[in-house]
Amino acid sequence: MFFIDYVALLLVNMTAGFVALAFFLLAGLDGERKRWATPFAMVGLVAFLCGLHMIFRWPLPGPYNSAFGETSVLLGVIYLGIALSLAKEWNLAPLAIYGILAALVAVVLGVCILDLKMTAKPTMSGVGFILSGLGGILASLAFCAPTSKALRLTGALALILAAIIWALTGFGAYWMHMHSDNFKNWKPATMTRAMEKPPKAETENTPMPPPKIVR
Repeated sequence: MFFIDYVALLLVNMTAGFVALAFFLLAGLDGERKRWATPFAMVGLVAFLCGLHMIFRWPLPGPYNSAFGETSVLLGVIYLGIALSLAKEWNLAPLAIYGILAALVAVVLGVCILDLKMTAKPTMSGVGFILSGLGGILASLAFCAPTSKALRLTGALALILAAIIWALTGFGAYWMHMHSDNFKNWKPATMTRAMEKPPKAETENTPMPPPKIVR
């Protein structure tokens, strides 16, 4: 089955987001938090907009739209909430309610992917989803207990491991897209219609034949 998608963009964006959150857990919670608002906003904006488009347009086969699109929306909303809270210097603890529930969705989807053998590499993708969910749960708990070094360290470790998986998957997808004959030969619908349209008859510049004289 051939289709055009932007899952690679979502994966690389999520990788950047997980790395940023991991470093924030390790160092940002104890320092100047406000400066971290921008990277969280960047990741959140891309994840929210692309995920929103995916859940309404369904460019992927079947349940993949839910697995990647809906989780991207959840991730985007969480990161935008973190960015706003950091910019306004609000307490991050209330975000934990939404964060934990969204992270549980990732864990459930990871188990489903392993059980149903979804994606080209079910084990890698399933473990990636589960680690993402665990990282989200631990990060949310760390927001409630910022003095807990154990929560912050284990959360950062889970996020880094998940980021490695999504980086390998995302950059591998970009490599495949550039080398795939299907992607190379793909043309947008407007170009396809233009190429299939028959050429216009050349009648404008054709001289009219002289009138016949009937004797």
